[in-house]
Amino acid sequence: MIPFLDLERIHRPLEVEIMDSIKRVVESNRFILGEEVEQFEAEFARYCNTDYCVAVGSGLDALHLILRAYGIGVGDEVIVPSNTFIATALAVSYAGATPVFVEPNEFTYNINVSLVEAKITPKTKAIIPVHLYGQPADMEPLLDLANRYNLKIIEDAAQAHGAIYKGHKVGSLGDAAGFSFYPGKNLGAFGDGGAVCSNDEELITRLKMFRNYGSQYKYVHEKKGFNSRMDEIQAAVLRIKLKYLDAWNDQRRNIAEQYAKRLKDVDIIIPAVLPDTIPVWHLYVVRHQKRDALQQYLRRNGIETLIHYPIPIHMQLAYKECDYLKDSFYLTQSMADSILSLPMYPGLGMEEIETVVRAIRNFSE
Repeated sequence: MIPFLDLERIHRPLEVEIMDSIKRVVESNRFILGEEVEQFEAEFARYCNTDYCVAVGSGLDALHLILRAYGIGVGDEVIVPSNTFIATALAVSYAGATPVFVEPNEFTYNINVSLVEAKITPKTKAIIPVHLYGQPADMEPLLDLANRYNLKIIEDAAQAHGAIYKGHKVGSLGDAAGFSFYPGKNLGAFGDGGAVCSNDEELITRLKMFRNYGSQYKYVHEKKGFNSRMDEIQAAVLRIKLKYLDAWNDQRRNIAEQYAKRLKDVDIIIPAVLPDTIPVWHLYVVRHQKRDALQQYLRRNGIETLIHYPIPIHMQLAYKECDYLKDSFYLTQSMADSILSLPMYPGLGMEEIETVVRAIRNFSE
């Protein structure tokens, strides 16, 4: 069996380092907002080329707290991609604002920037471009729109740790960025975790209050805040893994190159890459008109695949108020019906890649 994701191959070589870091935390008897979190925040800010980083409880919390800290809420609108994980929209809903969906680019799967301006209204306060599957969104035209309409750009970089857009790391391109450290991410913790990166010092000050019950000083609460604090063990683990992130991303790029080269003449749609970008391939997502049959065929041949994501956000029961949009987002629905994520992770071997490719070729013949 070739698994879709094998964390064992990532963690086994780091076992001694990781266990030593956890032991260090246990012996310190400090588990919340201690030295490990402070050090990780400094190291991850430096990695993303931003001035600041605030570690929080999850990627969803990161986006939600950014919106709260910018005062975006009831009566406001935030533009988000229609083709993304539901957390992007949930962050907007948690803040009390309304998510406004925009169709994807059919080649990169990211938000179609040419459709964004038409969705801007006097209520629009921000745009959340998602660097989906580890592919940088086309930020330059979005930044131009934000400048012209006085909007905030909040990057959803949950799947794109280390990706580069025109020489700049994602997470450093907008006003603020939210990251997730869910275990399966390119930089994953041993549980949930997230972070906000930004150069906005005032935003960072507010975020630190919001994540900690609205408090800068114990028992003094300036805001109606939340409990969203990365714990010390997660920070310690992430500090170890951050040292290997670039090497892991290089492996992912090599795997993506092999898939692209070997599948280019097969009856399957492979993802395009924007010029002047360096993806990190959190996922390698192809499209096939007989996706379900292909997935079943691969499963029978010992290859695990997943679908990211089978039901668009506006079609989810949680967003039943958006049901009227079901006939408007044709490309989003088409993608949901045809996308398939192939095995992708550091340690995936050339022989396994060849097995995946051969099975897809056999299915297509």
